[in-house]
Amino acid sequence: MSKRESQQAKMLKEIMSLEFTAVDLNLFLDTHPGDMRALAEYNHTTHLLNTLKSAYEQCYGPLSNFGTTPGQYPWRWIDEPWPWQVEY
Repeated sequence: MSKRESQQAKMLKEIMSLEFTAVDLNLFLDTHPGDMRALAEYNHTTHLLNTLKSAYEQCYGPLSNFGTTPGQYPWRWIDEPWPWQVEY
């Protein structure tokens, strides 16, 4: 695995970890809407997640093919590997 592939895999793992944490906090807040600490942690996590996703997409291209990132020229979605094809 090249250094670039290793860095890409590392970023994807961190994105997955932050997404899991955000979903878990979201579910917790559904049953504890008044928990200010959980809300602060959710907001912090989603900020880190959005920042990391933006950095990833600048380096390696889009994480999804619609809805989250404006298209760039040239169209980069067809560039390989796609996020689910990266080996860890």
